[in-house]
Amino acid sequence: MPISETPASPVVIRSRRVVLPDGERPADVLVRDGRIEQIAAHGSLLVGDALLTDLGDTALLPGLVDTHVHVNEPGRTEWEGFATATKAAATGGVTTIIDMPLNSVPPTTTVDGLEAKRKIAEGQSWVDLGFWGGAIPGNVGDLEPLHREGVFGFKSFLAPSGVDEFPHVEQEELEAALAEQARIGALAIIHAEDPAVLEAAPQQPGVHYRDFLASRPDDAEAAAVARLLDTARRTGARVHILHVSSAAVLPLLRQAREDGVRVTAETCPHYLTLAAEEVPDGDTAFKCCPPIRDESNRDLLWTALAAGEFIAVVSDHSPSTPDLKLLKRYGGSGDFAAAWGGIASLQLGLPAIWTEARRRGHSLAEVVRWMSGGPAELAGLTGTKGAIAVGCDADLVAFDPDAEFAVVAEELHHRNPVTPYAGKTLSGVVRTTWLRGRAVDVEAAPFGRQIVRTTDEEGDLS
Repeated sequence: MPISETPASPVVIRSRRVVLPDGERPADVLVRDGRIEQIAAHGSLLVGDALLTDLGDTALLPGLVDTHVHVNEPGRTEWEGFATATKAAATGGVTTIIDMPLNSVPPTTTVDGLEAKRKIAEGQSWVDLGFWGGAIPGNVGDLEPLHREGVFGFKSFLAPSGVDEFPHVEQEELEAALAEQARIGALAIIHAEDPAVLEAAPQQPGVHYRDFLASRPDDAEAAAVARLLDTARRTGARVHILHVSSAAVLPLLRQAREDGVRVTAETCPHYLTLAAEEVPDGDTAFKCCPPIRDESNRDLLWTALAAGEFIAVVSDHSPSTPDLKLLKRYGGSGDFAAAWGGIASLQLGLPAIWTEARRRGHSLAEVVRWMSGGPAELAGLTGTKGAIAVGCDADLVAFDPDAEFAVVAEELHHRNPVTPYAGKTLSGVVRTTWLRGRAVDVEAAPFGRQIVRTTDEEGDLS
């Protein structure tokens, strides 16, 4: 893709609140040729013709890494596309995203599907961009070629995905996929809900959120995770549990790690900041699968997050058009059973998490670990992304943690004005986002790059 040149002149960014891997402190950060060259005492760097940006008390964070984004292009670009998704990402302080292998058409389950995405994404990205592959029934032979092409791992569903072109894997197919991924050294990322439990759960259509919640019980996640972990034990695969919503899976993960299973897990801003008790009937902007659960469950997720049991907090940005969400304000029925299940929040993850984290006594350094360093580690990008450290890409965010704003869905860069955060007041405003040392202007030409997995095998993160 055409790439604009990085600035010839070095840049010094100064702040009294620089969030470094070892904590927050005043510092100067010298950027040259797109990378961080030096970190020095606050006020100490005056490097020749370096341009100085003094942020004062505005915090300087590493750019966020979001490893769970559904861009949907090609095929469902009316839901979201590379231009709109990456503008939203950059505006929200996210400088690297990894795109999920669905809901695009074709999905990223073959090298041809990957090339279709790469081609259409050229010149459209305001952030750096990578791709996951997909493991579905019948494509075991495609996994090694995709791995050689640099995908970051392979996503599978244990229950129906919601789109016909990306079917879920039955147990025999899961065994085969994990065995092959163990052989080639690839990471398996799994949507873990059990279809038998879902089928047995009460299915009551309508506008009441409590009925939708009953249709996706905790047991569906727990049963699927238990089965997945048993399969990982047998195959030796490294597995990552996507979008954990239920605290019922936490004891299973703890035991598996004690047993030596290579397993990590993530959760999402909506599970940490929203609760079933506050979901209005008929407001299907809140629908996602697995679902937003109750306040007591949310507290348990926060306890686990603080204890280091989740490697990452990522968006699972899964947007659609308003008509598919059946939103009442657009003339829809508000039927939770029939509406598309996905949360649109890519631009809002950082302030949403910071608002709740600060309320619970957590620091900006912790938020950075959850949303930048951890996801970078998951994807094998440590040393390049996810930290303000010498040698890393100068992906940086000026973040005012004390400023507040009211969310107006129509003002977001997401393609469609649908988000459960509409009308909420959040703390923390992104003032500037730098990608490899250049300030991102979403009204100017994009200069994001496509990135690939470069390690032969991701490290053992269990």
